[in-house]
Amino acid sequence: MSKRDYYEVLEVSKSASAAEIKKAYRKKALKFHPDKNPGDKEAEDKFKEAAEAYEVLSDPEKKQRYDQFGHAGVGGASSGGFGGGGMSMDDIFSHFGDIFGGGFGGFGGFGGFGGNSRGGGQRVNKGSNLRVKVKLTLNEIANGVEKKIKVKKYVSCDECSGTGADNGTAYSNCSTCGGTGQVTRVANTILGQMQTRSSCPSCNGEGKTITKKCAHCNGDGVQRKEEVVSINIPAGVEEGMQLSVSGKGNAPRRGGINGDLLVLIQEEKHPELIRDGSDLIYNLQLGIPDAVLGTPAEIPTVEGKVKVKIDAGTQPGKILRLRGKGLPEVNSYHKGDLLVRVMVWIPSDVSKEEKKTLEKMKESESFKPKANQEEGGFFSKMKDIF
Repeated sequence: MSKRDYYEVLEVSKSASAAEIKKAYRKKALKFHPDKNPGDKEAEDKFKEAAEAYEVLSDPEKKQRYDQFGHAGVGGASSGGFGGGGMSMDDIFSHFGDIFGGGFGGFGGFGGFGGNSRGGGQRVNKGSNLRVKVKLTLNEIANGVEKKIKVKKYVSCDECSGTGADNGTAYSNCSTCGGTGQVTRVANTILGQMQTRSSCPSCNGEGKTITKKCAHCNGDGVQRKEEVVSINIPAGVEEGMQLSVSGKGNAPRRGGINGDLLVLIQEEKHPELIRDGSDLIYNLQLGIPDAVLGTPAEIPTVEGKVKVKIDAGTQPGKILRLRGKGLPEVNSYHKGDLLVRVMVWIPSDVSKEEKKTLEKMKESESFKPKANQEEGGFFSKMKDIF
């Protein structure tokens, strides 16, 4: 039976780079892997065909011979071996150390790998993540803060050091895998017997079993405890942001690496300031006389109060910008502004004397409204608000 062109198998051109050939093979390997297509003979054949093509095209010397002489240059079309070298399934799997970085790592769902490479490496357990909410004041957000919070979590057992075994030593080699952490499957195919390896189901790839469980944790290797965790929160964070503290989550059962602590940011409302991204807004209430005559005013900021001068004749809706008095942006040197929005307070109830004064003012030309359209008029200032 004649073989297909190797470039056609991987769907690459003859001018494809080594990186493109590797990428194409990775795609094929993932698609037709036997553990992803159990019992599918056609997928298994395509998996082996892709491995054969990659074995030749990834080797500069073999690729040169193949480009010159075709299949005859690398063992012939009917030699029965992969690339003339008689590759076994183990040989095929050895490519994954090159393609997937030392094993099938992140593809644990493929039973033949699950993080255990051909070299017998064991999968590392990782504990689950924890989530907590942290409330921050505007001042804490402006400056950044270190928070110490109490977290109830699973930690490594004190008595057995997280092994789950009595005194941390009550172990024996797994009888199923003989201590290797892996089991081998043999399947008869048209090309002969094919071997695949997977994590041992009896010891979950650990290669050992507990002969006597730790009485303190009942063999789990973890215990529930309350721990104080210190969290450094940078300046400028916002409501809904999530920070990750590596290794501060739950400990895994019987050893491994801890999960992470995920911190959800919540903002406490400020009594006077309103946040708008990195800017802050303050509504300054003025009485009619102050708006007419002008007045000094104290403006709250996250750093304390500052004094500003309100000019005579200031119109409602005018925006005063205090540059750099807002909030910093996360991981940036930029700082927002404080926007002071002028609002004139109109009393709803006045005395008889005040009413008489207002009546006199009403007749004065100075207190008669100008056209709204002129610059500085009320509605031209209101557009800044909306």
